[in-house]
Amino acid sequence: MSNVLNEQKFTTEVIDKMKFYVYRLIDPRNGETFYVGKGKGNRVFNHVKCLETEKLDKLNDKLQTIFDIHNSGLQVIHVIHRHGMTEDQALEVEAALIDAYPGVTNIASGYGSNEFGPMNVLEIINKYSAVEAEFSHKVIMITVNKSASERSIYHATRCAWKLNKNKAQQADFVLAVKQGMIVEVFRPVQWLVASVDHFNELSFDSEDRYGFYGDVAESQVRGMYVNKRIPEKYRIRGAANPIKYSY
Repeated sequence: MSNVLNEQKFTTEVIDKMKFYVYRLIDPRNGETFYVGKGKGNRVFNHVKCLETEKLDKLNDKLQTIFDIHNSGLQVIHVIHRHGMTEDQALEVEAALIDAYPGVTNIASGYGSNEFGPMNVLEIINKYSAVEAEFSHKVIMITVNKSASERSIYHATRCAWKLNKNKAQQADFVLAVKQGMIVEVFRPVQWLVASVDHFNELSFDSEDRYGFYGDVAESQVRGMYVNKRIPEKYRIRGAANPIKYSY
């Protein structure tokens, strides 16, 4: 693979003037942005170089796309979307672009997207006028902003998560959270390793992740939590972990 990876890099003079920047990787076969990132120096070129060391049967979506592009005899298009920024500014621009390109292969959401990402005006009104939930049960809060737009709330919530299985089994309920609002409540019945055999919506096994089988909670419990905001102490700006515990 290394024979098709034409090395690109910025000079020291260019790096000094660019400071922090936000970039997009574009697939020349269809013109679509498939990855958004931030960095400084030659960070934008490092993804292509990763193909020289990664095992081809274990490529993530981003690297698989890069491999397919090079395998077709083409090169990834690198676009510097905004430069001359501080790191904090770059974080905000990166997050906005990730939200603007929902099909990108980024594993993590952008900085602050869980709380401040795209919402319609009704969601904005509900978010800031809703009452905070008061937890009378042991609950796990799972943020499903991106996955809920692609699947049902239940399937978006139930798998696949990096969490402590023993701790998860103590939960009375699992709350599906979107943009800081509780949108559904499930009573988990069983927690299982996130494998294709256990969850047919998955395309591969993840032995370090888990999911649950369960049912929508009874109406009394749903009335306590649905359409309420999760308490402020659980809403940390920039937090990447979609899992939060009330206990």
